[in-house]
Amino acid sequence: MQNGTRLAALDLGSNSFRLEIGQLDHGQIHRTEYLKETVRQGNGLDSQRNLTPEAMQRGWDALARFGERLAGFKRSQVRAVATQTLREARNRDEFLLRARTILGFGIDVIPGREEARLIYQGVAHMLPQTDASDRERRLVIDVGGRSTEMILGRALEAQVMESYRVGSVAWSMKHFPDGAFTIEAFRTAEIAAKAVLDDALASYTRDMWDVAYGASGTIGAVGDVLAASGATPGLVTRKGLDWLLERLLKAGSADKLRIEGMRDDRKAVIGGGVSVLRAVFDLLGIDEMRVAQGALRHGVLYELLERDEGVADLRTATVARLASRFAVDGAQARRVGETAAALFVQLDPAARSANPVGSTTSRAGRALRKLGWAAQLHELGTQVSHSDYHKHGAYILDHCDAPGFAINEMHALSLLVLGQRGKLRKLENALDDETFVMQLLSLRLAVILCHARRDPQPGALGLVAAGPRAFDVACQEGWSDAYPQSAHLLREEVLAWQKTGCRVSLTGC
Repeated sequence: MQNGTRLAALDLGSNSFRLEIGQLDHGQIHRTEYLKETVRQGNGLDSQRNLTPEAMQRGWDALARFGERLAGFKRSQVRAVATQTLREARNRDEFLLRARTILGFGIDVIPGREEARLIYQGVAHMLPQTDASDRERRLVIDVGGRSTEMILGRALEAQVMESYRVGSVAWSMKHFPDGAFTIEAFRTAEIAAKAVLDDALASYTRDMWDVAYGASGTIGAVGDVLAASGATPGLVTRKGLDWLLERLLKAGSADKLRIEGMRDDRKAVIGGGVSVLRAVFDLLGIDEMRVAQGALRHGVLYELLERDEGVADLRTATVARLASRFAVDGAQARRVGETAAALFVQLDPAARSANPVGSTTSRAGRALRKLGWAAQLHELGTQVSHSDYHKHGAYILDHCDAPGFAINEMHALSLLVLGQRGKLRKLENALDDETFVMQLLSLRLAVILCHARRDPQPGALGLVAAGPRAFDVACQEGWSDAYPQSAHLLREEVLAWQKTGCRVSLTGC
């Protein structure tokens, strides 16, 4: 990527939506613009875990303003990620469908551990890069609106990552619903936070890190208040948290809180944030925490840069790890992958120019790469049971930890794995996406051609896109006589597609 290129990252958090725009300068990204809107989607989840219409509208309005600012950016220059609230929301697809249109770019809902990994990347990239910092063992904490992330790492590598469902918005709603600050409410909130965070005791012990850093949200707000009181700038201490608690109790409520250094939009959630942060300090034995400049959005920016420059993609390593963990037959995965790719290229010639793993900057290249990942993992479920292995594989992909992947990306892979065989009605909604249909058809045909677990005859099938969701399949002369079982499966495949809104015709077989 050339110097001067602009990159943009959006963090759709539970409390705020943030847009960070930076410019590349010799491997570093320097901020050119930063926009933040307090949306508070985190308190817009109803008792059924659905976003209320009002919460969705607040989000759409903010994204409309961000989208206007991003006019002229290319797809490869922008990434938007959503966190805990949209992980929880049962109607997130309704929100995202309109949100993506309004913004003009895709939005990835990322898993908790992926959020933690990106937070660490943001913190690490914004710290001075020295020999001493490379040796420093770091604990990074981010108390967000509905989740708290904890990461252990060194240099630019996150080593232990976890996300807990406790945060400033959720805890303020639960323990300070009317905004009243009492000693009983804080005591209850801290005990409840420790109950959720107890698991961290085993993985984040004091002997495993040298320096604690706090990122974004609550910790940044607490740091600002403590600095305004005369404490050491950029540092949160136990003594400082005790002082801040006294100030909150003295005020008695969020409405009456008057404290230098605290923005008005933070007051409504400071009670929950402070109680969670105090619980973290107590559980992990933290005496002081440095306020980090980096955050989730910075991690997203640097990952955009790395993906575009062709640095080893974490997602490729994740797919390989899953294939190894579930003892996938590598030879069969290779032949199905190569066959599916050859078929897909016939349908979308633009994919022909993509590199072997798929270009990250072209639509066809990205689709080809995802198809390759699905082929590599298509037999993932056989370790559970050979019967209905496609269903088991899809379930695993929808529920496993997959560093580098967003939840929606893993779901797209799971749908391909699910759809590799059997009836197509189970994928009815996904079949509206023409690219997905081409990926799925290529994969299903590849599975048929390789069903005997041997390399298929080169050029056995010709595949042509004959219109929107319409495809012509032509068999090589003599192929059906040489491979009658494969030909039978192919004829059954055409019948399966006839029951959908897609048209697949077969000739020469």
